[in-house]
Amino acid sequence: MPTVPPVPAVPAVPVVNAVPRADATVPSTMTAVVQDRYGRQDVLEVREVPVPEPGPGQVLVEVVATSLNAADWHIMAGLPYVARLAVGPLRPASRVQGRDVAGRVRAVGAGVTAVRVGDDVVGRPGVRDLDGGGFAQYAIARPERLVPKPPTLSFEDAAAIPLAASTALLGLREGDVGAATRVLVNGSSGGVGTFAVQLAVALGAEVTGVCSTRNVELVRSLGAHHVVDYTRGDVTRRGERYDVVLDMVGTASVHALRRVVTPDGVLVLGGGGKGRWLEPMPTIAEAHLRRAVLRQRVRPMSEAATHEDLAELVTMAGDGRLRPVVERVLPLTQAREAMRHLLEDHARGKIVLVP
Repeated sequence: MPTVPPVPAVPAVPVVNAVPRADATVPSTMTAVVQDRYGRQDVLEVREVPVPEPGPGQVLVEVVATSLNAADWHIMAGLPYVARLAVGPLRPASRVQGRDVAGRVRAVGAGVTAVRVGDDVVGRPGVRDLDGGGFAQYAIARPERLVPKPPTLSFEDAAAIPLAASTALLGLREGDVGAATRVLVNGSSGGVGTFAVQLAVALGAEVTGVCSTRNVELVRSLGAHHVVDYTRGDVTRRGERYDVVLDMVGTASVHALRRVVTPDGVLVLGGGGKGRWLEPMPTIAEAHLRRAVLRQRVRPMSEAATHEDLAELVTMAGDGRLRPVVERVLPLTQAREAMRHLLEDHARGKIVLVP
């Protein structure tokens, strides 16, 4: 795992970093953000629901902080439609979303020995067909998807890490990024992009970030050697080429992105695209067809990080080698506004919700 040099502090909304009482009794009900149907943010409703009970091999976590990801938006919207085969054909199989969590273990199911009641943890919650996601006061998780939270790391910063930082790390691995690799991060000021810039720099790469005007200084502060303001020109028409291109935006065609990849370089696709039915599969299919006649490699970005990956990323954040960028910390009850901001305003780094 690379060593990321400390970066200048990024101005953030003051937060409380509340810590739950170790001896608090688990109530029978909790506040949660629930969705019964697919749609825009107005499908999210704040309700009192039963606290889920951990089954065998499961853990109940009291949520101190959770964060939003693009994946949460896609599940909320049920887009692309083909994804509903996995998350619920007519309505979400799990009504409580939220793929990141930082909190404290409150109960463990049969057979769980890796974590104990009272442990502060960070990780990925949720069990299929169970309302155990992170957008609630309590979440269900499997112990292999949780790691210890360092005491030096706030719950809010910790909640920003699991999905976004892991995705960034895996994207860089897909591109075989190493010393002297020329890397372009398209969407460098977003949740995944802010981690990708830091990790690529730590690997010794020469990093160029693409972002809007308001985020240029932020991306520079994260260590990017060059920053391209997309409002002032199309990065795919600048004539520059890169060994690895990480596309977190999904708005450009493979044909356009191919122009900025070296002949034997790697294009890593992480953006969801605009299609309502199949995206990003047509984009990936197009990429593989072009691969038949080109040396350029095209790979989708994966989310399947290991327990060891997450533990190391959280440790790096705890000792200052990796900085989560948190733009906003909002109450859980403002989940609609948080999701709207993520979709319409292109959030800077991560948005965190606190119950």
